[in-house]
Amino acid sequence: MDALYEHASKLPKIEIERPQNVIGQSTVEAMQSGVYYGYVAQVDGIVERIKMTMQTEPTVIATGGLAPLIAKESQTIEHINTDLTLFGLHIIYQNKKERTER
Repeated sequence: MDALYEHASKLPKIEIERPQNVIGQSTVEAMQSGVYYGYVAQVDGIVERIKMTMQTEPTVIATGGLAPLIAKESQTIEHINTDLTLFGLHIIYQNKKERTER
C-alpha cells in the first residue's frame, strides 16, 4: 500500500479495512476492496494449494495484526492467534537459554 501511495501521487493513502461493497463507489472504496479481497483471496488460494500438495486437511491458524480482519472473510482460516509468532520465538529463546545454562 505504501508503494502504491508513494508512486501514484494522485491516489490517497488508505487504511486496510473491509469495504461495504466489493465494487467500490469511490476511489478509496475501490482501493480498499482490491487490497482487502486481494489479501483474502491470496490467503485462501495459498492454503488450498498447500492442502492439495499435502493431500491432507491441516488446521489453518491466522497470525499477525491483520489476522482478525482477513479471517472474517476467509473460507480457509479456522483459528486466529495474533501472538502465535511471538509465542514461538519465546519458546525458541527458552530452549536456547536452557541449553546454554547446562
